[in-house]
Amino acid sequence: MPVESAAADRLWHNARLATLAADRPGLGAVEAAALAVKDGRIVYAGPEADLPAPLRDATETVDCQGRWITPGLIDCHTHLVHAGNRSREFELRLQGASYEEIARAGGGIVSSVEAMRAASEERLLEETLPRLDALLAEGVTTVEIKSGYGLDLASERKALRVARRLGTVRPVSVVTTFLGAHALPPEFKNDKAGYLATLVRDMLPALAAEGLADAVDGFCEGIAFSPDEIAHVFDAAKRFGLPVKLHADQLSNLQGGALAARYGALSADHLEYTDETGAAAMAAAGTVAVLLPGAFYFIRETKKPPVDLFRRHGTRMALATDNNPGTSPLTSLLLTMNMAATLFHMTVDECVAGVTREAARALGRLKDTGTLEAGKFADLAIWDIERPADLVYRMGFNPLHARIWRGQ
Repeated sequence: MPVESAAADRLWHNARLATLAADRPGLGAVEAAALAVKDGRIVYAGPEADLPAPLRDATETVDCQGRWITPGLIDCHTHLVHAGNRSREFELRLQGASYEEIARAGGGIVSSVEAMRAASEERLLEETLPRLDALLAEGVTTVEIKSGYGLDLASERKALRVARRLGTVRPVSVVTTFLGAHALPPEFKNDKAGYLATLVRDMLPALAAEGLADAVDGFCEGIAFSPDEIAHVFDAAKRFGLPVKLHADQLSNLQGGALAARYGALSADHLEYTDETGAAAMAAAGTVAVLLPGAFYFIRETKKPPVDLFRRHGTRMALATDNNPGTSPLTSLLLTMNMAATLFHMTVDECVAGVTREAARALGRLKDTGTLEAGKFADLAIWDIERPADLVYRMGFNPLHARIWRGQ
C-alpha cells in the first residue's frame, strides 16, 4: 500500500479491521491491526507489525483496545427530505388496504406532495435533521437523498437544496438524486405525457445546470411510469451526463432490472419481482441490486427479492433503509442488516458489505469510500463488538464506539 513519508495525523492501533478490500477474502479481516490517516485520507490499513516507521510517530495515537473498525456505513437509498408523515395510511394498511389501493385513492406518494410544497426550506431542514442524526448515531458517514415529493421545479429544487445543506450542517457526505419521475402531481393527474415533457424540458435541465443532482432516478411500476417512459427520462439524463438509478420490479415484473442494466445504471432498487434475465443483465452491466427490507417488511410484502439468482449471476447486492414517510419510516442501517438476514436470508458478510463496499458502488463512490484502503477517505466506524456478526445479530442495540468522518 502506498504511504506518505511524513508522519500521520492520526493513528489507530491495537485494532481489528474489516477492510472489505477486494483482494482479501470475506470481510477482509485483519487482526492486530493499525490504521493511519493523513489529510482526511487513509494512508495505511493493515497489520500493525507492518506499519511503516514514518507513520508510527503520529500527531495523535488512539489505542482501540481490540475494537473492530469498519468503513463508515453508507445508506445508499433514502427519501430523507420530506415533510410530515403518513401514519394514517399505516392505519389503513392495518385495516386491509393495499399499497396500490391507497395510491389510486390519492394517497401514497402524492399525499406527501402537498406537505412538501407547503414547507419552507428551514422547516424541511428542521424536520429532516433528526432522521439524519439517527443514521449518524449508528456510524453512517455517507447518505444518498432523493427528491420526488415536490414534483414541480420549485419544490424539487427546494428538496435538493435542503439535501445539499445537510452536508454542510453535519459531518456527513450527501449524494443527491433527482427523482422527478416518482409519481404524477395533481395538476397533471390525467396528463402523464405533459408531465414527462415538463420534467425533461424544464426540470432536469435546470437542476443539472445548478449542480443539485448527482444522479437521476425513476419509479418503473404500473402505478407510476412504464419502461418506455423511464427510458425517455434516462435518455435526457444521459444528455446531461448524469448517471441513473431505478426503482424497479417492486410490485410487478416490468423488466425494470434489465432496463436499468441497459442504461448502465448505478443501481436498480427493490427488485422483489426481478427474474433471471434481469439478474444476469444487471451482473453484466455492473448495476448493483439495492435491497430494501424495511419497505418489504413495512408494507407486508410476501415476494422476496431473488437473492439466490443474484448470487448465481454475481450481481452485487447493497442494502439501504429506503427511509420515507409512507412505506419505510426506518432510520437504522443496523436493523436493516438484521432484516436482510432474517427476511432475505443474506449472510453476515453480504449484509456488512451491503452497507459499506457495495453501497459505495451503488452510488458510484467506491473510488473514495466503502473500504479501508490507502487513498480512500478516512470514513470509519469503530465498534464495541466481539465479531462483525454482532452488527447483524442484534436488534434495537447500537454498539458504536466512535464515528470518524474524513479523519475527524
